[in-house]
Formats: sequence, C-alpha cells, structure tokens
Amino acid sequence: MNEAVLSKNKQGWDKVAERFFGRNPLPEYGPFAPNEEDVRLLGNLEGKRVLDIGCGSGHSLLYMEGQNAGELWGIDLSCSQVSAARTVLKDCTVPVTLFESPMEKNPGLPEGYFDLVYSIYALGWTTDLAQTVKNVAGYLKKNGVFIFSWEHPLYNRMTHNGDSLQMTKPYFEEGPYQHSGWNVPVTMQQLKLSTYINTLSKQGLVIEQMVEEVSLSEKDAERHTNSWYTRERASFVPTTIIFKCRKA
Repeated sequence: MNEAVLSKNKQGWDKVAERFFGRNPLPEYGPFAPNEEDVRLLGNLEGKRVLDIGCGSGHSLLYMEGQNAGELWGIDLSCSQVSAARTVLKDCTVPVTLFESPMEKNPGLPEGYFDLVYSIYALGWTTDLAQTVKNVAGYLKKNGVFIFSWEHPLYNRMTHNGDSLQMTKPYFEEGPYQHSGWNVPVTMQQLKLSTYINTLSKQGLVIEQMVEEVSLSEKDAERHTNSWYTRERASFVPTTIIFKCRKA
C-alpha cells in the first residue's frame, strides 16, 4: 500500500467530487458498457447485505435500496464523496453504514458478513490489488458474490486514428500511471487481465462471468462521450471489463 499515492488521490478526489456526483452508478457499469438490465449479474437482492467499494456519491447504494437490499454499506477514500453519499442516502428506510477509508484497509467492516460486495469503476484506484481483493474475500459470506467493473486494460493502450486504432503503450506494461483525462494529479493502476484473474483466484474467488461487450446506442453516446470515451473508439475496443465472482 502506497500511503503517498493514497494521500494524493484523496486530495484529488476531494477537489473533483462534485464533477462526479451521480456519474455512471448502477444500473450502469461504466461508459459504453452494458447495464444491469442487459447482463443481469446481481440477481435477487431482497434482504441482502451489500457493500460498495468506492461508493462515491452513494447513487449505486441508492439503486440497491430500490432493489430491496436489506443493509447498505459503503467505503470511499474521499471525505467529500462520503459526505455526498450521506446526503443522498439520508432518507433510506434500511440501515446505512459508510466509512471514509482506502479500500486497502479494513476500517471496521465485519468479516464473513456480506451477500454481495461490488465496485463500479473504482477498483483500478487501489495501490495494492492483492490486499484489496483479500479484504473483499474476507468480507464475503461463503458463496457470496463479488462484482466489479473497471476500464478495460486495452482501452488506454490505444488511440483512435480515423478508421483504425494505434497501439501506443505495451499491453504488458503494468503499474501506476497518470490518466490523461484528469486535470488534477491522481494515480491509477494499469494491470493485465491475467493479473486480475490470478489475484481473484488466489483469494478463492471463482469467476462465473466476464463481460467485455459494449453498448453503442445514441443514448449511450449522448451520456458518455467526452475527450476520453468516444463512440468511435469504443466500436473498436471495449471501454469496460466486468467480473462476477463467487467465494468458494
């Protein structure tokens, strides 16, 4: 775990939290990605205890309440995001527990407790994937489910030029990087698909489904197109990777 990176990322997120208020929450899984109505990964959530890793402004947890989840838990690095989530979730009729903490640490979450742990476009912020996944496996009940989405490892390796793509960075190059789409100094992690798969496997999380499809409707283009995510580029390479795993 890199404390210096975590501190910098926390400061960055506190500055830009308002920009990401309500951005791409469930039932969406990410820019130009199929949503929950398309992939049906969550199943019946009635009465379930759910934990959001990187809960942001709390809108995915609000969606969970709408699906009749029984308890809502969330963790986020940014105090601004947690404060926003408390406001968004203040009228929930089920228990809500939020922690301001990096995902690499357990701030007091119960072990073997959750039916579902999920993370929507947040896992790539971890400075220690192995520790974060170990934490997730510890939070889950036996047969509990972990679902997460993140930017596809190929997407930022390529640039779009007219009718073709150009590979601009080696796919095998892993480690921290500054995302070109951000105007504050923050650090994300570039990892190969095999790194995610092997890390999940080592913690006893069995992959049940992996989704790479894209959704290129006019509605998606209007909602998601910006300087980084474009419909044209997404037609060549997936923007998003989604994993569904189960604790053995």
